[in-house]
Parts: sequence; C-alpha cells; structure tokens
Amino acid sequence: MAVEIKVPALGESVTEATVAKWLVKAGDAVTIDQPLCELETDKVTVEVNASVAGTIVDLAVAEGTTVQVGGVLCHIEAGAAGAAAKPAVAAAAPAAAPKPPAPAPSPAPVPAVAPTPVAAATPAPAGANIAASGPATRKLVEETGVAASAIQPTGKDGRATKADVLAVLSSIPSVSAPAAKPAAPAGPRSRADREERVRMTRLRRTIANRLKEAQNTAAMLTTFNEVDMTAVMTLRERLKEDFEKKHGARLGFMSFFVKACIAALKELPSVNAEIEGDDLVYKNYYDIGVAVGTPQGLVVPVLRDADMLSFADVEKGIGELGKKARDGKLTIADLTGGTFTISNGGVYGSLMSTPILNPPQSAILGMHKIQQRPMAVGGEIKLRPMMYLAVSYDHRIIDGREAVLFLVRVKECIEDPERLLLGV
Repeated sequence: MAVEIKVPALGESVTEATVAKWLVKAGDAVTIDQPLCELETDKVTVEVNASVAGTIVDLAVAEGTTVQVGGVLCHIEAGAAGAAAKPAVAAAAPAAAPKPPAPAPSPAPVPAVAPTPVAAATPAPAGANIAASGPATRKLVEETGVAASAIQPTGKDGRATKADVLAVLSSIPSVSAPAAKPAAPAGPRSRADREERVRMTRLRRTIANRLKEAQNTAAMLTTFNEVDMTAVMTLRERLKEDFEKKHGARLGFMSFFVKACIAALKELPSVNAEIEGDDLVYKNYYDIGVAVGTPQGLVVPVLRDADMLSFADVEKGIGELGKKARDGKLTIADLTGGTFTISNGGVYGSLMSTPILNPPQSAILGMHKIQQRPMAVGGEIKLRPMMYLAVSYDHRIIDGREAVLFLVRVKECIEDPERLLLGV
C-alpha cells in the first residue's frame, strides 16, 4: 500500500506553501529521511523528507503549485518490491490524471477536503465573536480578510479559534488564484525578445506585500541624526584582537548599535511597542531583528532576549544568523517575533536612506556608510568618521518627540560607549 507524503506543519499562521523544486521523480528509489522536495513559504524554504524507504509512485503536484498544510505531495510504495514496475505507472500519472489507473492514489485525500466547504457554509448565519477571540486568531482574520459570518466558532461563548479560521481558508483554495492575475502582461511587449521573464518567488512576493502593507497601514515618518564614530572605532581597533582571541568572534559595530538601541528602547517603551486592534502592546523584552541581504531577498532573523546577551554573544548570534540566512537554513522561528529592527545599508555603501517598517513593529533603525567629514570640534575644524542614522517610526504610536529622543540616546551611547558599560 502506498504511503502518502503530506505537507508538514510549517509554523505559526503559515497555512500554505509553494512546491519550489522536486528533488526526485516518479520511479526513483528513496531511503528514509531522503529529501523529496523543497517547499517555499512566505518566510523560509523547507525540505520535505521521505518517512519510509521505497519507490516513488507518483508526484501528486507539480513544481510551482500552491499546497495547503496536510495536502498530499506524493506517494511512496514502501519496500523494494515492485520497484521495476512503478516507473510505468508513474509515467502515466502526470500525463493524464483522469485515466483510470492513475487516479487510484489521489482519491484518498479528496474526501478529507470535500466536506470542508460544507462545514464552512452551514454555520454562516451564526458567525463568530472575533473581538473576544485570542490575539493570534484576530490577527489571522485581519490578514486573510475572512468574514466572521463564515466562521463556525468552536470556542466558548461563540469565540473563534485559529483552527476555525483555517477551516474556512481550506474550503476556498481558489481565492489565491486570482491574486496572480494582475501580474500577467497586458499585451505583447515591443522588445520581449531581449527581456527575461522570471516568476516572483514566494519570498519576494511576501516582501513586496509586507512593505506595501507597512506604507498603507502605518503613519510612517523618518527622523535623522548623525553620529561621530571616533570613540567606537578607537575602542574597536584597540581591543579587537584580544576580543577575538578570547571569544572566538570578531568585534563589529553591530553589537554596539544593538546595545545602544536596547538602552534607548528601555527609556522609550513606545518604540518597542505595537498596535493590535484598539490596544497598544508594550513589550518588556527585546528581540532585535537584524536585516540580512540574501540572493533570495531581504530577511530579518531575530536575536532573542538581546538585552541578556554580552557583546560577544551578540556578535556570535548575529554571525550565526547571517550564515544561516546565506545558506538558506533559517527556520520560521528565526524570523518571527521581533520587537525592533536594525538595518545596515552602510555595508552596501548607502549614505542615507529611509528604512521601511517591518510590521507589526513600530520602528526601525537604519545605519549607513561611515564617511570622513569636516566637523567643528572644540572650536576647530577636524575630520571625523561620521555616520547618518535614520529611524522610521509609526506616528500612530510614537510621537515625534519620542522618536527624536530615541535617536539622540543611541547617538550618545555610540559617541560615548562607556555609557553602555555603566548603564548611564
């Protein structure tokens, strides 16, 4: 009997993925835990492995197909028996799904999905009490736009659960299809022979949607300042060799900025808060996201409880997250739950920019290129290594005064790093 390989649970609020690449084909012999395919979610790429050893009977979905959590990806005939006969069956399956021999494995998932629309349709008159539901449920409803009247609540007092919302979503798989239509070309392009058309990856679509969501939702504003990097650069140059010998990590600038931002966030808690419905959520923990550029796009892995970490721990943590990002090994847990983000465009040569918020966070700090500039110091003109800083913030929750004070506090800590050691 063929074993179904299904889409695994992908993490909090992730209900679907795209089959990015098949690593096997029908008729291949596979071993336990052998990677079968790559699934691309909104945030990361994950591999699906074989749960049994045997022969691939068929591939139930093609590359580029959007699949739901729990959906069937392929079938494996356990054991080595029949391995020679399977390629013929497998070859027929992709070519013509309606033929009698091929559909034998696929009817199994159909009954499991078919009842869902019925269940979602019958409770429509009842509706659900979304306002009294949990934060995760409310957030999922807001993100997906599911109507309360379409949800059959299973919680107490008519409260909906995440499972109730996901049940509705699974009953309307066709909703995602029209979303791609606006991207289709309106007509023939005059120089199409000299163009290359590549389908956007799921990660790139998610980046685009989230950035546009931030612009459409938040009252976004940016304030600027500049910081003299002399003290930090002198300290770093003097101690970097001893630091690396003792801790096994390079002493960079990012650890100073992480610590400076945490000091400022503690003094101005609204910068570390977010808006959820009609509530302001103040976070008494400091999970700092650090933007990392990868060939697939910009990702923001999160350094957990950064206020509890030493300078060495911060540098090691950032180094590990950066390596995982470049290798495509980040997990959903690495990318979710940040309270504040730091983006360093200076590594690419950016002199000044206005970073865009990373929802649902309310602020983001932009670092930039260090450049020698003439500055007035003690009544004299001297060359100083200067960096422009920018903090973009949601004006709905953060007042201009708080944003400016936040950036001034960061500036003070960087220009006098001993403050970070003494907590002043």
